[in-house]
Amino acid sequence: MPSTSHPAPARVSPSGLHRVAPPAADARPTPPPVRPVFLNNDEAARFLSLSPRTLEKHRVIGGGPRFRKFGRRVVYALTDLEAWANARTCESTSDPQYAAMR
Repeated sequence: MPSTSHPAPARVSPSGLHRVAPPAADARPTPPPVRPVFLNNDEAARFLSLSPRTLEKHRVIGGGPRFRKFGRRVVYALTDLEAWANARTCESTSDPQYAAMR
């Protein structure tokens, strides 16, 4: 008895108007978007919900997140921004660290 192979049934779109091709066997899931490693001043300010001018002042007077200079360009490592923000956590205004941050 010869074996008969039946092709996979064609799928039809919900509207019933178009045939939907089955997914390709070698289809790979798309990788998640890559997080940037360095942010410029405006991007870093947006990340921290600060004014870009505030970051510029922190670069001059100190107390801001660590930054890097590549020629004329100033960039912030995302890990440095997160570390700086995490170091500024307080439980209340009477926290000794709160007074030191002002």
